[in-house]
Amino acid sequence: MTQRAPLRVAVIGTGKMGADHVRRIEEVVSGARVSAVVDVDAERAKAVAAGVDGCTAYTDAATALAAADVDAVLIASSGPAHEAALLAALDRDLPVLCEKPLTPDSASALRVLEAERKLGHRRVQVGFMRRYDAEYMKLKSLLETGQLGRPLMVHNRHRNAASPPFFTSDMLVSDSVAHETDVTRWLLGQEITAVTVLRPRPSANAPEDLQDPQFVVFETDGGAVVDVEIFVNCGFGYQVQAEVVCERGTARIGDGHAMVTNMAGRWGGTISQDFIDRFADAYDRELQVWVDATRRGEVTGPSTWDGYAAAAVCEAGVRALNEGGRVEVELVDRPPLY
Repeated sequence: MTQRAPLRVAVIGTGKMGADHVRRIEEVVSGARVSAVVDVDAERAKAVAAGVDGCTAYTDAATALAAADVDAVLIASSGPAHEAALLAALDRDLPVLCEKPLTPDSASALRVLEAERKLGHRRVQVGFMRRYDAEYMKLKSLLETGQLGRPLMVHNRHRNAASPPFFTSDMLVSDSVAHETDVTRWLLGQEITAVTVLRPRPSANAPEDLQDPQFVVFETDGGAVVDVEIFVNCGFGYQVQAEVVCERGTARIGDGHAMVTNMAGRWGGTISQDFIDRFADAYDRELQVWVDATRRGEVTGPSTWDGYAAAAVCEAGVRALNEGGRVEVELVDRPPLY
């Protein structure tokens, strides 16, 4: 039996996320290899490529995607650069795994969606990795059984030890709560119709002029109410928790109590310090699923529509943060392809 050749992947963006995906493809995932890396920082791209056999460094995405040894694309560059890379990949009909956000706003997301729709088939999977986390997958499976009855409310906590220097108040919604936006839609199978953002007094640990924490409330077209505590300067670590309250019971994930120690008069465990540590298994699973599906000629996972819907919800959330009050989410009609 002839062994199939590995999927040859171009990774666009070689920062923290992109470099970690290069490592993951080379060391963890089966059935793929990195054939090209792209970064506007030529030296950084060369440094990453030097550690991978047969990998070429580029500074221009379109040039890399035209290379004969590129079968698929993983986009891990900054959000504003996603649209151009996505359109270039779709123009060549290449399968894509695009880290969230699909694009930073709903208008550009719609342009990508329209380009994919014209192909007549899906090519893009969006990197909402929580859908591949073991705890979230277990929660989704439980809800689908109907044992707990209809979901009525969801409580989410999303905490970071400290925010990056460039983080703004808007980014708490557009970059962080974007994950709860997608996971809400996925867990409940419902669209988010309105967003309200409450502004507690800022933590003394937050940088000046950063509205941190925030309390975000979603309403869905299925009648559920969802809240998100987003606190990006909590100081003690990285936590993501969710509890779904249903008619006949509740289910909670994210407590992080896989191991509890007792020693020296104390009991406790450890708290992850960043998202790459907390969701390492989810990233591994997400990428392996993408590679396997791509080699079969299929596209699975979060779609361009999911990326567009998340962008539209986050736009409404940013408006709610800055203008106050309840802001309705505006979505176009969902195309049949999705």
